Amino acid sequence: MAIIKILHTLFGIFGNISGLFLFLAPMITFKRVIMNKSTEQFSGIPYVMTLLNCLLSTWYGLPFVSPNNMLVSIINGTGAGLEAFYVLVFLIFAPKKEKAKISGILFVVLSIFSTVALVSMLALHGNNRKVFSGFAAAIFSIIMYGSPLSIMRLVIKTKSVEYMPFFLSLFVFLCGTSWFVYGLLGKDPFIAVPNGVGSLLGTSQLILYAIYRENKGQSKKGEEDGRVEMELEKPYEKEIPNTQNGDAKA
Repeated sequence: MAIIKILHTLFGIFGNISGLFLFLAPMITFKRVIMNKSTEQFSGIPYVMTLLNCLLSTWYGLPFVSPNNMLVSIINGTGAGLEAFYVLVFLIFAPKKEKAKISGILFVVLSIFSTVALVSMLALHGNNRKVFSGFAAAIFSIIMYGSPLSIMRLVIKTKSVEYMPFFLSLFVFLCGTSWFVYGLLGKDPFIAVPNGVGSLLGTSQLILYAIYRENKGQSKKGEEDGRVEMELEKPYEKEIPNTQNGDAKA
């Protein structure tokens, strides 16, 4: 039992480290946004959704909701702070139409989190509180981990990994795997299941990278170059988060 507890803690710490790198990945994007004073074609939706995931996971990890999961709250609380920063920067530099759109989604996100927190605190107790909060956190964790699927499809279609950074894929795998094992050792399906999904998706991305690593955008020539570039840039800018950026996650 002592060894299991030690391993449980070690995997939680490793999950915190890999999760931090995952949450810091969008810094490059937002450095560009700040320097150009424009969000260009980037979408703020992934960052707002990852913020919701982090808030729900932070809540789930608190002792009065889910005992022995403070490491979950630590990394996701950190992630929530970083995602809030990304969303704020986006709102500052986004055009009016996009700013209104993201503000509306942010209101919905905060409403969802507030509802989950209030219901679990005022109407539920003990294991019921854990189950309710755990389901909410797990659902949005899976959504966060699933966000790169469109990029994986493009990698297969174009046979190019130009728009799927290796280190981002690596940290998705490491983060998902660490929290998956952490959840298994702690016998917590609300942590193990969504991060198991994240681990599988991270593995898939690394396999695709290994297959197409020699081709980084040189599969099309001539006039098609411009069309392919436009087709790739749009989904990359609009759908890649920081989700992958995301979720650490637990």
